[in-house]
Parts: sequence; C-alpha cells; structure tokens
Amino acid sequence: MKQTAGRDALGEFAPKFAQLNDDILFGEVWSRENALSLRDRSLVTVVALMSQGLVDPSFQYRLASAKKNGITKTEIAEILTHAAFYAGWPKAWAAFRMAKEVWNETVPAENGKEQHENSMIFPIGQTNDAYAQYFSGQSYLAPISTQQVGVFNVTFEPGCRNNWHIHHADKGGGQILICVAGRGFYQEWGKDLVEMNPGDCINIPAGVKHWHGAAPDSWFSHLVVEVPGENSFNEWLESVDGIEYKE
Repeated sequence: MKQTAGRDALGEFAPKFAQLNDDILFGEVWSRENALSLRDRSLVTVVALMSQGLVDPSFQYRLASAKKNGITKTEIAEILTHAAFYAGWPKAWAAFRMAKEVWNETVPAENGKEQHENSMIFPIGQTNDAYAQYFSGQSYLAPISTQQVGVFNVTFEPGCRNNWHIHHADKGGGQILICVAGRGFYQEWGKDLVEMNPGDCINIPAGVKHWHGAAPDSWFSHLVVEVPGENSFNEWLESVDGIEYKE
C-alpha cells in the first residue's frame, strides 16, 4: 500500500518520522499480507486504539478502513463488545458511537444530516434546487465566498451524486474540490473511482469529463473552488448509472 501522509504532513519538520510512517509502517508492516490480511490488521489496530481511548478522527478513519477491508457491522459490534471487558466500558461506548456512524446503521435520515452538519465548520445551506435536475438524490448548497473566487460548500445525502459534466473555458477554468466531511467519490471518464475523505483535494482542469458525490452509506460535503477562466461554462451530461457507481 502506497502511503504519503507522513511526508505530506511532516516531511520537512520530521523527515525521519515521515519516512518511517510511510515506508515502514504502511510500506512494509501493513503490506505483509502473507502474515496477516488487511482485514486482520484493521481488527488489531481498532482494538489497540480503542484500548488506549484514542477515539478521535484518526480512530474514525481506522474504523472506515476496517469496513473497507471487510469487517462487517455484526463483526465490529462483537469485536468492540469483547474488547470492552479488557479495555474498559466507557472506551467501548465511545468507540460504538463512531462505529454506528461509520457503518451508518439505524440512524434516521434527519439525525444523520444533523450529525453530518455538526461534524464540519461550514453550513449545509439550502436545498440545491437550481441544479436538482443534474443530481441523483438530494444535495445542498451553501455559498462561502461569492467575491474574487467563488467558493461553495456542496453537501450530498448518502447515495447522491451529480451527472457526468465538463467545465469548459477558453483559458483557465476548472474546479478544485476539497472534502470537508463524510466520504464520497470522484471519477474522471475512463478512470477508476477515487475515494474522498476529509482533507482530500481534487484538481479538475477544464475540459475533463467527471462526476462526484456521496458514498452509498455516508453523507458527504466538499468545498467547490471555481477557478477563474475566460468564457467559462458547464456542460451537463448523462447521469451516473449503478454499475459506474458500484451500488
């Protein structure tokens, strides 16, 4: 597994730590599937972090990785229940709160929306009625800046995504997407899906056919930064079907 998080965050400040994080922890330890599978390593990591009471955003990321690596809702519930007797009951309660959000189970839609809004510093805004015809599902729009450079917070309910589209411009143009909450996807025509989590940034040049939206089991918000361009306009195309979206 290729990892650059250490170098991205600490490459200049602590280059040796960054190198050990990226090349040893992830490049060697996490990649030794002949010894333990990614699923097993996720299980061990979740329990180790829970036992220390480290139920912060990094723990939520580890839970999401565990889910991605094949641990089911039933299994994570049993894992945390078992670990509670050794790590501590309060720690298990805190871990369960995050696990319920990651596995997105038995959370009413409105409560899910409220929890999502509370997880970020930007507002969700109003329903995105002006562009509703180009979205599958409900989206929300909150202008952050309408001067100099347009910046908007766009929020997608679980499963919502926009149509394939292209940002055109004679010069410059395009968009920048910055995930601020939840989990979503970005895809360019002819390429694989790219998963987006808080802090991830996608640069979209003018002329590139693409779409973006929420994962089926998660709310998703990203800032849209409109890159200035000459004679800019959007071309909205076909909707994203279930095969492309991997429903």
